[in-house]
Formats: sequence, structure tokens, C-alpha cells
Amino acid sequence: MPQSPKLPPPPPSAPPAAAPHPPLPAAATSADVARLAGVSRATVSYVLNNAEAVRISEPTRRKVREAAEELGYVPHAAARSLRAGHTRIVLLPTSHVPAGPLYSSFLNALQWALRRLDYTVVQYGSLGLTGDQAARAWAELRPVAVISLGEIVLSAQNVETLKRAGARAVITLGPVGVPGAHACVMDQAEVGLRAAAHLIERRHRRIGVIVPEEEGLDLFSAPRLEGARTAADGVAVIEPLPMAYTEESARALAARWRTHGPDAVFAYNDEYAMLLMRALQDEGLRVPEDVAVMGADDLLIGRLLRPRLSTVRIEMPTGDHLAALVDRAVREPSEPPARHDLMSATAVPRESTRTA
Repeated sequence: MPQSPKLPPPPPSAPPAAAPHPPLPAAATSADVARLAGVSRATVSYVLNNAEAVRISEPTRRKVREAAEELGYVPHAAARSLRAGHTRIVLLPTSHVPAGPLYSSFLNALQWALRRLDYTVVQYGSLGLTGDQAARAWAELRPVAVISLGEIVLSAQNVETLKRAGARAVITLGPVGVPGAHACVMDQAEVGLRAAAHLIERRHRRIGVIVPEEEGLDLFSAPRLEGARTAADGVAVIEPLPMAYTEESARALAARWRTHGPDAVFAYNDEYAMLLMRALQDEGLRVPEDVAVMGADDLLIGRLLRPRLSTVRIEMPTGDHLAALVDRAVREPSEPPARHDLMSATAVPRESTRTA
């Protein structure tokens, strides 16, 4: 009996049509905030832009902020900049070198203080850029102010490039200043001078100074070494001692100490001092009887060591102080750039440099 021909399989059913996405809600406007708060759009602008020239009661300010939060209203930064004639961006290049706890704490406080003044702090990774390259890259963001940490060497022409792009203030934070910029000078030589002077007072005449081998730290270590040499001034011999921030490097230096080591050492900062002191003790050298050890920064952990670590306490300005300086420079761009000394140093003697 002949077989029935095979019928082709039925065509696959079409997939169900995807449900249309619901339209996104329109972004809230300042007019929406004004209606909800029962105020004018001008009042909304004054409140949300923190305008100080207009007196607005605190209840009204609170009502506007609550309305903006309820509606999810976010001011348009570009439009705001066009109205004001400048942005509220303060550009802070990221550090190229390991920042110690003292320095990191200071920079964090500065950023919080600038934020309270309604600035937007933008950290910019500038590793590997020259002064000319950095100035052009920074200028593209149109910052109202730039705080240069001194790791990139700027010229007067670089400062002018930034100002032509709208920067009302350029502030250098470091050991040297730049023509056309406000110089916030942190005199690292004073740290080395105070450390060496303290050791000389303790009758040490052959003083080692740790010079970190890490790239970029010469910005701090070179002037600290020169400060120690200034304190010695023919009274004591200063010996630079290269050392990396590793146990291996500290051990290698400590192993040579009995035959070549000085009778005291200023170890750049507390962290290097603690690393070296541990290595010296592992070699059987006594601190301070055989070697006096001194650090800098006055970190809490240095006070917990035995013997307690002598150090140089560095007094730095509060973040509020420097933020106020930046704000004043932005508000008064015609004010001539000035030098501001931001740091002082004091020796703090403890057991690690005690003499009999």
C-alpha cells in the first residue's frame, strides 16, 4: 500500500512581541521645584546655587531643598556655568608618590572643606605628563581653580594657559612657587633641620639621613637632607643613606651598620624610622644606646613602639584654612599672587634618642 507523503513541519510560531518600554519620566525642572515649594524660580536658583548675596530665610531654604530632593531635581552644571561665567570645578591632580597618613589626612580635609563651599573637586591622574601637557589637559576641563601638588613642575606660561581657559586661581602646594600662581609653601628643609639639630643637641656628631629610593619622594627627601646639612654646618657630619621602603632594604642597611653606620639617624619619616629601627634591633644593635633613631610626622604608632620614637611634629593648616584661601583667590582673581607659608616643624624628643 503506498505511503502517504510526509507533510512539511509547521512553521515556527513567531515570538511574542516585546512589550514596549514605558517612556522615561521627564526630568524635573527648576519650575517644578518652584511650584512644589511655593516660591519663585529665582529663589530656587539662589538656594540651590548657594548664593550669598541674597538673604533667604532658613525655612525657605529648607523647603526648596526638600522639594528638589522629592522631585529628584539635579541642577544642570553646564547651564549653571554659563550663567556664572565659570565652573565650580577645583582640579586636584592625584599624587604620583605614596602619600603618608599626615599628608593624606590633610588632602581629605581640604576636599571636604571645598565641598562645603560648593566646589566640585575633580582628581586628575596626571602621571607621566610634563608641565605643558598637564596644563593643556587640565585646561580642557575649564576648572575655576587648580591646586598643583608640586610633583609636576609648572612654568609661568603653564599658569597663563590655565588662566586663559578660565581658571581664576592657580595654587601650588609644595616647596617652591611659580610666577603667576599663589604659592602655598611647605618648607621640607625645616623638617630636616629640626631633626638634625635635635640629634646634635644630644651630642651626636655623625648623623645618617635616610634618602628613600622610591621614585618621586625626592621632592620631600632632598630638601630634608639639605635642612640637616644646614643644621650640621661644620659641627656634625651628615651621611646620606639610600634605603627603599622594604624589609630587605632595611635589613641590608642594618647589616652594614656595625662597621660603617653612624651613631644617629634621621630616617626621613616615622614609617621609614620604624622599619629601620626593627632591622637595627634584629642585628643586635640597641636603640638609642648604639644608634639614636629619629623620624618625622609624629604618627600615633611611633608612640606605641619601645623605645618610643623621637620625631618631628609637622604643623599643617586645616583643610578649612586652605579651602578659604582657594575661595578667596577665586572670588578676587585680580589679587596679586602671594606666598603663604603653610607648615612649621618642631622636634619631639622621646626614648629613641635619649642620652645617658
